[in-house]
Amino acid sequence: MADFPDTVAQVKRSVVAVGTFMPSRNPQFRFLGTGFVVGDGKQVATNAHVIAAAPDSRSSDERLVVAQQSSSGRASVRPVERDERDPDHDLAVLWIGGAPMTPLRLGDSETARDGQDVALTGFPLGASMGIVPVTHRGIIAAITPVGQPLPSASQLDSSVVRRLSVGRYPVFQLDIVSYPGNSGSPLYDVNSGEVLGVLNMVFIKGMKENAISSPSGISYAIPVSHLKALLAR
Repeated sequence: MADFPDTVAQVKRSVVAVGTFMPSRNPQFRFLGTGFVVGDGKQVATNAHVIAAAPDSRSSDERLVVAQQSSSGRASVRPVERDERDPDHDLAVLWIGGAPMTPLRLGDSETARDGQDVALTGFPLGASMGIVPVTHRGIIAAITPVGQPLPSASQLDSSVVRRLSVGRYPVFQLDIVSYPGNSGSPLYDVNSGEVLGVLNMVFIKGMKENAISSPSGISYAIPVSHLKALLAR
């Protein structure tokens, strides 16, 4: 069984900030969310909604990039060459330039259990706190359907209808505090470091908690099986 601090140290090497870079802007980097390296080391997984605000690089000098801060405090920026998105599960894979990075191992989300010890590493409030990886630890509190029945048909807008049409697939409800900026963070087993899910701060809360205030201690993650399917396209 691995020591948890060692597991965190390994995961941190593969966690990146997703944002946009514009040479003429101050600051040049604008933070959008968290991502993590997968595949052969030249792909980054994140949420589709994280990159939705990025401009079309063909019409602007603002480019979608990933950034990582070294131990010396200097940040390296890599351009995103292309992306593939799965809007039904709010996932995206980015292909990055440069040498391969260290990918995280993707586990089997089908074996995840209620009460399992998990952790996430990302950039909570990254726009104000900087791109320093922060780790939160907790448990899988429940494995629950992505959406709950709406109290009124008037709440069925086109986006909700589209999401419900793909089925009420299960997601992980977590007893972990997370913040804006954590979207796209890897959710992983504390012993093996294998990724079980992708943290989501917008998509799932909109499906499950649209009638109540969002409790700060409840977070959700999309099972990694959907990320594996996206990578296999």
